[in-house]
Amino acid sequence: MHTARYIFLIIFLSIAGLNAETVSFEKHIVPILREHCMECHGPNESKGGLLLHTRQSLLKGGKHGAVIQPGSAEKSELMKMITSGAPGESPEMPKKNTPLKQQEVAWIAEWINAGAQWPENFVVREKLVGEGRLWSVNPLQNVSPPTTPNTPSSWEKNPIDRFIYSKLQRNHLKPSPPADRRKLFRRAKFDLLGLPATSAEIEAFIKDTDPRAWEKLIDQMLDSPHYGERWARHWLDIAHFADTHGFERDKLREHAWRYRDYVIRSLNNDKPYNQFLREQIAGDVMDPDNVDSVIATGFLSAGPWDYVGQVETKSDQLKREARALDLDDMVTQVMTATVAMTVNCARCHNHKLDPISQEDYYSLWAVFAGVKRGDRDISDAATKVYTGKKAEIEKRLRQLSFDLASLQGKSVDLADIVGNGNGFGTGTKAHGLDPRNAALKTRSFGVLGKTKATKFAKSKHEFVDGVFIPDAGDGKKGVVISTTGLTLTDLPDTSGEAWDAIRHGPVASQDITTLNGIDYNKKDHSILGLHANAGITYDLAAIRKIIGQVDLKFESVVGYGGKNDKGRADIRIYLDGKIVFKQAGLGMKDGGFPVRIPLSTKTHFLTLVSTDGGNGIGFDQIFFGDPRLIPVQSHQLTDAEQNKIERLGKEKLAVELELKNLGTPPKFYGIVSEKAPAVHVLYRGNTETPGAQVTPGSLSSVSELDSRFDSEETSEGQRRLALANWLVNPKNPLTRRVIVNRIWHWHFGQGIVKTPSDFGLGGDSPSHPELLDWLAEEFLRKNWSIKKMHRLILTSQTYRQSSEFNAKASAVDSDNRLLWRVAPRRNDAESLRDSVLFVSGKINLTMGGPGFRDFNYKEAYAPIYTYVTPDSPELWRRSIYRFVVRGTPQPFMTTLDCPNPANLTPARSTTTTALQSLALFNNDFILRQTRYFADRVVREAGASYDAQATLAFQLAFGRKPSKDERQLSIQLIKTDSLFALCRSLFNANEFVYLD
Repeated sequence: MHTARYIFLIIFLSIAGLNAETVSFEKHIVPILREHCMECHGPNESKGGLLLHTRQSLLKGGKHGAVIQPGSAEKSELMKMITSGAPGESPEMPKKNTPLKQQEVAWIAEWINAGAQWPENFVVREKLVGEGRLWSVNPLQNVSPPTTPNTPSSWEKNPIDRFIYSKLQRNHLKPSPPADRRKLFRRAKFDLLGLPATSAEIEAFIKDTDPRAWEKLIDQMLDSPHYGERWARHWLDIAHFADTHGFERDKLREHAWRYRDYVIRSLNNDKPYNQFLREQIAGDVMDPDNVDSVIATGFLSAGPWDYVGQVETKSDQLKREARALDLDDMVTQVMTATVAMTVNCARCHNHKLDPISQEDYYSLWAVFAGVKRGDRDISDAATKVYTGKKAEIEKRLRQLSFDLASLQGKSVDLADIVGNGNGFGTGTKAHGLDPRNAALKTRSFGVLGKTKATKFAKSKHEFVDGVFIPDAGDGKKGVVISTTGLTLTDLPDTSGEAWDAIRHGPVASQDITTLNGIDYNKKDHSILGLHANAGITYDLAAIRKIIGQVDLKFESVVGYGGKNDKGRADIRIYLDGKIVFKQAGLGMKDGGFPVRIPLSTKTHFLTLVSTDGGNGIGFDQIFFGDPRLIPVQSHQLTDAEQNKIERLGKEKLAVELELKNLGTPPKFYGIVSEKAPAVHVLYRGNTETPGAQVTPGSLSSVSELDSRFDSEETSEGQRRLALANWLVNPKNPLTRRVIVNRIWHWHFGQGIVKTPSDFGLGGDSPSHPELLDWLAEEFLRKNWSIKKMHRLILTSQTYRQSSEFNAKASAVDSDNRLLWRVAPRRNDAESLRDSVLFVSGKINLTMGGPGFRDFNYKEAYAPIYTYVTPDSPELWRRSIYRFVVRGTPQPFMTTLDCPNPANLTPARSTTTTALQSLALFNNDFILRQTRYFADRVVREAGASYDAQATLAFQLAFGRKPSKDERQLSIQLIKTDSLFALCRSLFNANEFVYLD
């Protein structure tokens, strides 16, 4: 250091020592470190290797050692950094901010001279942007509804109206008059149930003279099971729920629907919101024996999941990056849904707008660090009961099928058998047997790992003796192909590799399923997929024990299913180890080869072998079309046998119905818990540059609550439970503010805070802050009841206003933030679709269970979803039960602004496009439903054009047509058709919009 700096420092310290007040570490030193030092030398950044946030780091210092000498400011490097060498010179530190004030330097000197005392385990945190300015984390105000002079008596009864009227008056505005009863009924029914109001319902309400008619109507709607169906959709938007993974491998989630049904049940039962939240975050910890509590955790797994990054990639770094995205999605979903804070902005650095640090963000990571997504049993007991019942029913069904087949001389489908069936239709399409070990596989695979060619694996299926991966092996010794020791010595050399399973249906990535003009993947046909290299041996003796000791013949068409014109594969068929059919070099241009092989009663084993043609397993999708064992002889049935067939047929139908009613296995797509690994702050969000380790916790800006949950040793489940309790703690001002604002938003089209998932400084400020806080406190007083909040809002005069436009009011408040009217709204995509079905008379109101699939599904590396026109009763269920595909959105619904479930959707977009008009006019679904609508009108109104026009309006709008509308409608029916009228009504603003 220059001599001048020494002299200056000594003189300065002398002066500072004479004038210094008694220094407090917390009062004087911490604010200086937070304001000037932590950005570059705190837990998230270590410029020059120097950290100053703990006493240990301060004493350790940077690359040149300690920066302080307790007891001697003069010998401390830190003092040299923060003082200038001479008057006018800038000190070395801080580099980014203005130099410290003389008084601040004096405090630091005095503190060092006094021994640099630092409380044990105290950590200095960087001063965050927005600290002290974020309104939403401040405690809830204890406010009372205002009393405003000259308030109309009708606006004095409901506290909500007193808040709204007071602000309208302060802005020299008046509320709109009440809406008429027809519009009000229709508004409420769509709002609460998502369905159109019938003319009969509306007329009954109009004629009801009871002063409490409106209140009774609201209670009736809230008691409807359709309420949960409507309001679950709002919550599922926030959870970005879907029935597939998304990402590159957009695979099915067969059991995700159970979480959707949980949300519907919870809302219908008016489950207290604090319990609703706690269950979804830690229900499996709170009450592990309660089915609903366990299923509730499907909330944490509802978002997209990168199957390739989490499972298939061989790169550890890519796995870490995929896991980082997974944890980010969980943390973001939980915190935006519950407290409306954009915590994900703190992944790479401290939040640039809100007081959220990187440490806060990664402390939330630590809460979920032991959580993975996947299918799991609801409970061991439920699985055991279900498995037992299913096995018993399937046993009865199998025996009935055998008995019928024996009497009728039916053929046995070999493809059905590998799908774990009995050969007569009980197998599951797309299931198959692993050629490595004969295990049943329910999902597709690519290249199989850990293959061992020539190893015979015995099958548990009574009709399959076993499977193997063929290869020449030791030609003299032979390759075993049966449990009796049959061997083959004529197999060619192969790569020893294998692909996918031996399938009931096409193997993974199979392109061609058609041979000689017949698509064997269609109804009434079947495919036995046998990608090279694979072999399977069927036990014909076991099959004959069931169908009778008769001569059989094996018939099929075998061909190549790949699209690569250079690919080729070989096929061989053996009876008891002796070759009876061989076709080498099968390719895509060869078509199908018919196979007809007689099987005497002495034949024990039928073996099918596919090999790779000497060029590897690429594109070698060999398959057998309609592979069947057909009885050679049949006899004339006696009357007794015919009667028995009829009786067994009825019994089989009953057992099939019993199996169908048993439903799907008691599994759900949720979270799988494991030991949580250590979590570190990631420098710039990079998984390869970990920093300081963090403990589980939440937002430190909520000062009323402790933001850290014990230590990193806390068990995975207890971490989630701690966060759940932190969220619903009555001292947490965010959670209740957020949910009452969401409810308000869903009723009025915009919230008191217009950004329902951003209560930060980058979001909106509340238009009525006192009302927001009063509602939040009222929510607690009403025991977290969402239905009671509905009643409070819907019985207000504010909600019952008309939608009439007022130019003067609009000039003052064009966005209607002050609620001088109820703004018109367009129905969302689901309500529009459900309304079309409701009016046409085709809606299927069956509740719960697996979602309907309005698409054809093709298994491939990236599954292919091809949408079809929903034109059958099972596809006419309410839209909440639609099987939602994340990566391939439904075109009709997407056109009507149905959101992409890859994203969190706190507020639906409402666009106006030409495509929407075209969809509502020309989409095949709309055209077919229009025909059903017209058919219904004719069926119920008869041939009279007048009656038809009247009924069509009543069904579509809940009212009769005006005189002009009636005359124009009759004219349209006469000159064009009733279909044209019905089509026009589906496209009318009155059908699409709510007043």
